Amino acid sequence: MPVLVEPALSTGVLSDKPQPRLKADELVLRPWRAADAPIVKAAFDCPDIQRWHVRRLDTLEEAVEWTGQWPLRWGAEEALSWAIVDDADEPLGQVGLRSISLAEAAAGVSYWVLPAARGRGLAARAVEAMCGWAFGEVGFNRLENHHSTLNEASCRVADKTGFAHEGTLRRAIKHADGWHDWHVHGRLRTDG
Repeated sequence: MPVLVEPALSTGVLSDKPQPRLKADELVLRPWRAADAPIVKAAFDCPDIQRWHVRRLDTLEEAVEWTGQWPLRWGAEEALSWAIVDDADEPLGQVGLRSISLAEAAAGVSYWVLPAARGRGLAARAVEAMCGWAFGEVGFNRLENHHSTLNEASCRVADKTGFAHEGTLRRAIKHADGWHDWHVHGRLRTDG
């Protein structure tokens, strides 16, 4: 069946290049490495991170698999993730894009920060750097942030980074403790 509208982004817009390193003030966003697995495992052991995820990591081997999935997902142009690191090059958190649609030039934003690194605005700075790259260099049209209405920290990051609150989806995500309503925030390339 013929398509009436050409895809907004061409296949290869991501996979034809290596995943970049991005600067976020004194922070750097870099691709994940297998050596990061112990920190990833510690992050997924955090009750606050587990509270808002639908999966967990039980072993170091699973954390190695988690870090190793990202080059394949970059190549498939379906999702991407960066480690948020400081001068010591140790991961402090994660920022990424999920559910990438090249046809619509859209994606969902994800982030988490390790407990010891919270309260310093890392997630917001990392999201800003990623958005600058996604809108400016790649040409995305729209990025979305979805989170449980009970996740106030995620809502603050969305607000700080210019994601307009667009509505609430009722019982849209199931976490370990049951169904949650979901805030929808969106940011367009034209929002600045």
